[in-house]
Amino acid sequence: MSQFQYQAVTDTGQPISGSLEAIDRRSALAALGSKGHFVTNLIAAAEKTTVKPQRQTLDVPRPKTFTFSIGKVSSKDVLAFINQLSAAIRAGLPMLDCLQVIRRQSDKPALIKLIVNLEQSVSSGDSLSEAMGQHPKIFRPLHCALVRVGETGGLLDETSQQLAQLLTRDEKIKSSMKNAAAYPMFILTLGILAVIVIITWLLPSIINTIASADLTLPWPTRILLGLSGFINNYYYSVPLLVVLVVLGYAFKKWIDTSSGRVSWDGFKLKIPVLGSVLRSIAVGRFARTLGSLTKGGIIILEALQVVRDTLGNEVLGREIDTVAEKVKVGEALAEPLEHSGRFPQLLVQIVSVGEQTGKLDELLLIAADTFDADADAAIARFMAVMPAVLVLMLAVVIGFIIVSTLLPIMSMQSVVGGF
Repeated sequence: MSQFQYQAVTDTGQPISGSLEAIDRRSALAALGSKGHFVTNLIAAAEKTTVKPQRQTLDVPRPKTFTFSIGKVSSKDVLAFINQLSAAIRAGLPMLDCLQVIRRQSDKPALIKLIVNLEQSVSSGDSLSEAMGQHPKIFRPLHCALVRVGETGGLLDETSQQLAQLLTRDEKIKSSMKNAAAYPMFILTLGILAVIVIITWLLPSIINTIASADLTLPWPTRILLGLSGFINNYYYSVPLLVVLVVLGYAFKKWIDTSSGRVSWDGFKLKIPVLGSVLRSIAVGRFARTLGSLTKGGIIILEALQVVRDTLGNEVLGREIDTVAEKVKVGEALAEPLEHSGRFPQLLVQIVSVGEQTGKLDELLLIAADTFDADADAAIARFMAVMPAVLVLMLAVVIGFIIVSTLLPIMSMQSVVGGF
């Protein structure tokens, strides 16, 4: 039995604190929940009093020996690392042996350097979650939280496997989105290049030949000639290019700010088709991540704080912040989720039933498959609609160019035919 210190809120909203004995975190949470207490903080006494043992330092290269740029660790590298770590832990290897085996199998310098750092930290007495927390640009709070839960409850084999499943799903979504955007971006780029070549080199010679016949050019032709002259005039085109680069840089800086990120993410949610894709992905991540964290014994408030950073949208993240504040004062999770209006009714009902039955983690993980299927369907719709929209836009542009070219030719033929 372990001793746990807790802070909680009663069903009447009164804050309380105390200690209790339980087998693990999950049992402690269940015991407090059965009394109608909503836990806001739970710390094992051993976590506060345990002194880190001093272990022999491994004979591995020190991180400081890397004095040149060796790239960076990508999300795919992190996924591969977690998958290998999960397999090694389930095989029963000690943590240091796990890291050593993974390092020997790695061939990417940046990943090797990362594992060396982890080995150094673990060998000096840090837990793996603490060692991972020293690299916040590589390991997100979700990674550290699930590993910490596994270390605390002796369930690292289970939580590492859950983390591997979460990261695999994220990589699948990223791959799907990249594939969905690849063809539309190819069409758009090819169309823009074709239009630039036509307007810059081919069209002026044709139109100037027609213009030499001393005819009054139609307005579409005059617009096209003006655009061609503007592009070919470096006194105008170069400053315009500089302005566009500056605006692009300013836009990037703007969306890096808090207000800019909220405005941009809110705009993306309103875009037809794309907005439903982003919302479906976020709901699936919410259900799977919250289910995995609560299953591991993480208290709901800490789990919500981790979940908000996995949604990929600041507007939805701030809604989770609002939900967490209401939960903190004693409201059930389902109520503020429903009041936000940002989450589907199915998710709200599942959370409500999960809270009433005490099976929130199980129901969320089951529902996550449904929400992930919705996300896949939304991505498929996006892949079907976007290329068609871009082709239509390019058809309009090319059609305008053709009409602008043919109109003066037809006018010249009519003049010649009149003679």
